[in-house]
Amino acid sequence: MGHDENCACGKGRIDVHAHFLPPCYAEALARAGMTTLDGGFPVPAWSAEAALEMMDRQGIASAIVSLSSPSTHFLAEDKKAALCRDVNEAGAELVRMHPARFGFLASLPLPDVEAALAEIRFAFEHLGVEGIVLESNINGEYLGSPRFAPIFAELNRREATLFIHPTSPACFEQLALGRPAPLLEFPLDTTRTIVDLLYSRTLQLNPGIKVIVPHGGAALPALIARIAAFANLPFLNPRPASEQEVFETLEGLYYDVALSTHAIPFAALRRIAPISQILFGSDWPFTPEFAVERNLSLLGQLDLSESDARALAHENAERLFPRLAKMRH
Repeated sequence: MGHDENCACGKGRIDVHAHFLPPCYAEALARAGMTTLDGGFPVPAWSAEAALEMMDRQGIASAIVSLSSPSTHFLAEDKKAALCRDVNEAGAELVRMHPARFGFLASLPLPDVEAALAEIRFAFEHLGVEGIVLESNINGEYLGSPRFAPIFAELNRREATLFIHPTSPACFEQLALGRPAPLLEFPLDTTRTIVDLLYSRTLQLNPGIKVIVPHGGAALPALIARIAAFANLPFLNPRPASEQEVFETLEGLYYDVALSTHAIPFAALRRIAPISQILFGSDWPFTPEFAVERNLSLLGQLDLSESDARALAHENAERLFPRLAKMRH
């Protein structure tokens, strides 16, 4: 099906992978001297007005915003909780100002688990949050770590939506080859943390969490058979119960298509996940608008039925974000 902005299936997209930099966060980055992030990426400008203008130009009805890398992990531990609270309250204010256009995912002051649990409670019970965002590692500690088990148990209890966003690995300077992390290390770190969640059995033990994996599943489609095969090795404990469990668990996750609608990676993603699990994502403003437009153009060139295109554009996201779904119908 060709790209057509007026096609009914393209109207009302819900963007599950969008970022925001409210003033409190932009100022914190500036105070820390962080003019570039993750190996050289410039800190982008953001405002609600600019976001809405971009969304209108690209046929995006609603965006679920979250902090991108490095979240608040550039701060000392005793400073993270205050900035997370400020960011989360800024997200709630954005939704109050534009309830049909935005939702937001709360950031947590990890690795302080008690403070993170308190922020989960506050975000869900007082801010009307749509879900939670976690970076792929926390100062080099991956999400399957036993230390983070209480976070996953609480999100499972709440049947929460969890968006996992990549960040630079701890040894990035040795691996980067002088290039920024989003080129290679972001998708690899996403893959690394999902494998950690599989092999720690965190995903299997917390099936109520609705996990969104960014960027078309990163390297998971290419590596899924290898990841599954290692479940047969008896010296790895804990580990998935079987190869089949790996395939079934990954099939049940959600995947956004930010930077991932080229026919080759999209075909690979479809081999590991049904269309019901695939979501639209822009990655704006870290992905500039011309690249968002290119991703949409490539999406329009895929051989999708009208019903599949609608599912990807907004219907799948409406299941994850019922507040937005109610406002749209």
